[in-house]
Amino acid sequence: MPELPEVETTRRGLEPHLLGRRVRQVVLRRNTLRWPIAEQIERLLPGQTLHAVRRRSKYLLLDTDAGSALWHLGMSGSLRVLPQQTPLRAHDHVDFALDDGQVLRYNDPRRFGCLLWQAPGTTHQLLAGLGPEPLSQDFDGDYLYQRSRGRSVPVKSFLMNAAIVVGVGNIYAAEALFEAGISPQREAGKISLARYLRLADAVKRILANAIERGGTTLRDFISPDGLPGYFEQELLVYGRGGEPCKVCGSRLKETRIAQRSSVWCPRCQL
Repeated sequence: MPELPEVETTRRGLEPHLLGRRVRQVVLRRNTLRWPIAEQIERLLPGQTLHAVRRRSKYLLLDTDAGSALWHLGMSGSLRVLPQQTPLRAHDHVDFALDDGQVLRYNDPRRFGCLLWQAPGTTHQLLAGLGPEPLSQDFDGDYLYQRSRGRSVPVKSFLMNAAIVVGVGNIYAAEALFEAGISPQREAGKISLARYLRLADAVKRILANAIERGGTTLRDFISPDGLPGYFEQELLVYGRGGEPCKVCGSRLKETRIAQRSSVWCPRCQL
């Protein structure tokens, strides 16, 4: 599933093409993705001007006066701005026809994405209760330390909990814990403030770097300009179980934490 850098890369790619554009028409080639597509998409969106393209966690929001279209790309979804006459491909499920002759087209082979609606002045239930954005001032080591007290869950599970901080998925949690020198199996409540300060800084650096480099190259992700991201070639632990650590040469260990594969260095991460 695309993680925060991939979604932010998509947002940045779409924004200059969508801001100020009016949605002339909505074309739904199916009315259900992961969940039924919100009926307001067809009823309220046509005729509206797009005032902002925002990201909250791994969701994209297209803001209008009538409300916001709320997208999640799921496992394999992609959004592209194309000339309206561009031939359809398999799994092209949704078009937003724009007033400049372009179309915002959603393709999703697995249909695990969603297209929902957020009314003005409200917060959709999927966004309610989310923690701070990891690149915001609200997220730092002091915050992690305070929220971790009394928690016995592995620190990797704690870091991936969207109620604690949004958008730190499996790839970037593994990389940040390696950079901070913390074993993913350590109990969250037993980690010191000094180590959480390092961990928060690592999360910010790694996510910012991944965003600048276009996100991680995943099999199902391609950025809006059609080019895959290339941060994957710099990954130090994710997906490298059994290989030598690039820092100390020790064999990287692999286990499952909260049903997710976790790789770490037994010498560099304590």
